[in-house]
Amino acid sequence: MKEWLRRIRGAIGMGLTWAAGWSPIGAVIGLVVGSTLGGVPLGAVVLRNVVTFAMLGFVGGASFSTVLRIAEGRRRFDELSLPRFTAWGALGGLILGVLAISLELWGSGFSLLGAIVAGASTLLGAGSAASSLALARRSDDAELLEAGEEASGAKLTETERRRLPGSTG
Repeated sequence: MKEWLRRIRGAIGMGLTWAAGWSPIGAVIGLVVGSTLGGVPLGAVVLRNVVTFAMLGFVGGASFSTVLRIAEGRRRFDELSLPRFTAWGALGGLILGVLAISLELWGSGFSLLGAIVAGASTLLGAGSAASSLALARRSDDAELLEAGEEASGAKLTETERRRLPGSTG
């Protein structure tokens, strides 16, 4: 049971991280779109885009975390390659973009705007995945640095020594 709770917490954390990264992008897009529309309050357009991008970022991050768990099994972040991790994020972003178009979050169905949204979400998914991996690896490096003196006395067990390349045993 504790394993499931840890996985759910991880998916929520990934979703919140992506939401925090996507919402400023929504604000910029809202500023651009809102300034070109006449008669629509700019603040309302910006706020709608911020909320929409935050929600999409949350759903994208949480679902990416779930898909990654299923696709990559029990591998840790330090065991995954950046290109593969990014490809999973791009695929998730594309699926999320198509879902957003299908739900008509931006206009009516598949159009030029829809293609732009799908492309942008694909790039956002890829960039978010790459950033998530970089943050996770940085966090792991910081933990190792903090371990410092405690880790200096650590030694390999006999089993670990036998598994080393070139060992006799």
